[in-house]
Amino acid sequence: MNRLKMENAKRSFETSRKNINEVMYDVGYTDTKAFRTIFRKFTGLSPIEYRNKYNKMTAA
Repeated sequence: MNRLKMENAKRSFETSRKNINEVMYDVGYTDTKAFRTIFRKFTGLSPIEYRNKYNKMTAA
């Protein structure tokens, strides 16, 4: 279940300008610390680091 949520979060960070809280709520988390910890566990990056590296909207 967490893997699916993290894949959806990754996709949002790659393709949207939603902030971390919006993405977190969209994928079903309400605890910011837990979301960030699990996201880093799955990706090796914080949500901000991931967005900066992979966001297609800012990679012009």
